[in-house]
Amino acid sequence: FLLVDKVIELESNTRIKAIKNVTFNEPYFMGHFPGRPVMPGVLILEALAQAAGLLAFDAMGKVPDENNIYYFVGIDGARFKRPVEPGDQLILTITIDRVRGGIWKFKGVASVGEEVACEAELMCTMRNVG
Repeated sequence: FLLVDKVIELESNTRIKAIKNVTFNEPYFMGHFPGRPVMPGVLILEALAQAAGLLAFDAMGKVPDENNIYYFVGIDGARFKRPVEPGDQLILTITIDRVRGGIWKFKGVASVGEEVACEAELMCTMRNVG
């Protein structure tokens, strides 16, 4: 499932800003929570990780394909500051913190307008599977 709708800014080797439009028809809203739909925190983190993967592929000059998979390998300091609800536009901002031993570390912030919804440090790695 894809949780990035559009890339709105890209500074190669530095930063990406992307959007996830949170719509009423997302399948997880039926059970999370009935009568008070909230986007699950793990999916907010997944959206940040997907944006981080896009930034890393760009930084490496690669394109996603069946031979290269970008794995989400760790999270540090995840904090949720406000719920994300249907109708919100989630702004995903990722910056590269460092790359060491094939592990990319990013700082990620998911916001709705000017309000931070989630922030975390994410770690990812790319593996050739072809």
